[in-house]
Amino acid sequence: MPRELLLQVSPEIAANELLLKEHLSKQIKVSPNEIHHITILKRSIDARQKAIKINLKVNIYLQNEVFQLTKIELPEYKNVSGAQEVIVVGAGPAGLFAALQLIELGLKPIVLERGKDVRGRRRDLKAINTEHFVNEDSNYCFGEGGAGTYSDGKLYTRSKKRGDVTRILELLVAFGASDDILVEAHPHIGTNKLPKIIQDIREKIIECGGQVLFETRVTDILVKNNEVQGIVTQKGDTINANKLILATGHSARDIFELLDRKKIFIEAKPFALGVRAEHPQSLIDSIQYSCDYRGEHLPPAPYSIVKQVGGRGMYSFCMCPGGVIAPCATSPGEVVTNGWSPSKRDQATANSGIVIELKLEDFKPFAKFGALAGMEFQKSIEQKAWHLAGETQKVPAQRMVDFTQNKVSSDIPKTSYVPGTTSVEMGQVFPGFLSQILREGFSEFGKSMRGYLTNEAILHAPESRTSSPVRIPRDPLTYEHLQIKGLYPCGEGAGYAGGIISAAIDGEKCALMIAEALK
Repeated sequence: MPRELLLQVSPEIAANELLLKEHLSKQIKVSPNEIHHITILKRSIDARQKAIKINLKVNIYLQNEVFQLTKIELPEYKNVSGAQEVIVVGAGPAGLFAALQLIELGLKPIVLERGKDVRGRRRDLKAINTEHFVNEDSNYCFGEGGAGTYSDGKLYTRSKKRGDVTRILELLVAFGASDDILVEAHPHIGTNKLPKIIQDIREKIIECGGQVLFETRVTDILVKNNEVQGIVTQKGDTINANKLILATGHSARDIFELLDRKKIFIEAKPFALGVRAEHPQSLIDSIQYSCDYRGEHLPPAPYSIVKQVGGRGMYSFCMCPGGVIAPCATSPGEVVTNGWSPSKRDQATANSGIVIELKLEDFKPFAKFGALAGMEFQKSIEQKAWHLAGETQKVPAQRMVDFTQNKVSSDIPKTSYVPGTTSVEMGQVFPGFLSQILREGFSEFGKSMRGYLTNEAILHAPESRTSSPVRIPRDPLTYEHLQIKGLYPCGEGAGYAGGIISAAIDGEKCALMIAEALK
């Protein structure tokens, strides 16, 4: 039996197998030659002290102990071409993992995606960046793989109580992700690698008899006697089925409007809103690692920070070390920011959403919109940003210290946001109470992270798509909508997930609930 050991080592030792073997041999009092193999089970960074350490959990195999490399395999998916059909609206992580689970359970998924496949999306992303043109069906939020495909592929989740996180990670590895994601404390695939994994998932669904239809936007949900009958597409086609997983993501405003129009019960949900802050990565490294030079054995430093300001939480969100800021509008006439990193996280800048938790009472000026009040609040800020930035995909921007001092920045250096920036006093973008909390919050951040509050940091506004502004209520035991039989609200768009892993888990659970109901 291998020996399991928890230890702390320097970054140099953690990165070098021979040095690690020597270190472990001293720990367990054997010769290095007696160590046959080392398996790293978990890895994380401890940067609390000046001397940075790497936490490792390892299995040590000695010469007389057998080690076998276990390859992670896909489940034995069935051919479901003639099986009962289930409609899945949305090909993000919730929809794709729901489809895989349905196949595993012997049901046929029909996946409808309003956007294009991963390859087709690239041209539309380029058009946003270079031509300021927003395709409402194909952009950073809509298309195969959903919002995560071209905005990072972060896999860290706090949702371990919701389901089997390891199962989702192992499925991603089986579809081509590096097995490092099973080890790292904050796993990450990278925007450059995730599209191929998504494509392979789609090909598996089709190979097993499922269907994946791109550029197929749902314009109506057919309901009779409070029971789902099917859907209608923008082409006028009808697809009949009495089980529907609605996994459209947090930006599918037309679906929220459709449900509201059909008097299918939905409700406003609080979300968080703020800016995306960009610093030089070297500055974040120096703050987090307390060093002038990071060195080759440490990854670009992330940060996570939370403060209570004015009775509200203000916190970092979707932090991207060595990453870039992207334009994530889903309609013309709005500006939205988000961030992503390539797999190596090797860009010169670090960025993070810095957001404030909102309350339902903040949406009172939009009360006439009922359950869509939060969505209209969100939309109003994005449209205001678009006007302030010259009615293009340029983004309102301001130096961080200038913002805290209510001073328009005289110049904005080039940032990673490709469409460009316009110098704006951020107080014009947000309601007064939000601007004031942001100003106070950045001052508090600067006290906790010495050097963070600097005019080298550039704020981009708004960061507004942190989560869905609408919840589609469902029964907590069956996952079925409270009012409409056969409708299964799912993932981020329904208000039941907050990232790739939690959305994938929710997709699987919805599929399991459907299979249970069909029994």
